[in-house]
Amino acid sequence: MLESDSKKHGKAFPCAIRAWQKYEQPLLQWLFKQTGDKQLVQDILQDVFVKVMNQQATFCDVRNTKAWLFRVAKNLLIDHARKRTFQPINSDVEEEEEILAPVDLLALSCLPRVISELSQADREIITACDLEGVSQQSFANNHGLTLAATKSRIRRAREKLKQNIQLSCQVKLDENQQVCCFTRRD
Repeated sequence: MLESDSKKHGKAFPCAIRAWQKYEQPLLQWLFKQTGDKQLVQDILQDVFVKVMNQQATFCDVRNTKAWLFRVAKNLLIDHARKRTFQPINSDVEEEEEILAPVDLLALSCLPRVISELSQADREIITACDLEGVSQQSFANNHGLTLAATKSRIRRAREKLKQNIQLSCQVKLDENQQVCCFTRRD
């Protein structure tokens, strides 16, 4: 390790520890207020601390460490909420139709048909990247495209899909811009 690198690493640890000591308790309180789950709070706090340590010397360059820590905690909390809300559908749609949210019903009854009506290229990229979880980089590599071209292509395909769903299924949004109702297309 170079001498300048060792100075940077030596500097990072004390500034990170000082910031952590100063803001750990407020972070803990804020996270508990958001979740009410002590175990989750501890998990997120640990993840925040790991991110602080991974910053090494660059953490000392952060002007507002409190804002940085809370932003990281908020992002981790959002990530956790997203993971928790995803649940694969295992049962028959007909049985659960009354308890599904309108957006879920839209995805089940309208989305497959609208996807099938897209061009083959749009259908292929939406199916691979959005439904099957293929990374955009892998899709680009497998189809002889650049990553930029793939990103542009999927953005256009998603926009077409959105427009087609809104038109074909007559989607209506509520005051919070959430799907409230639509016309079924089986």
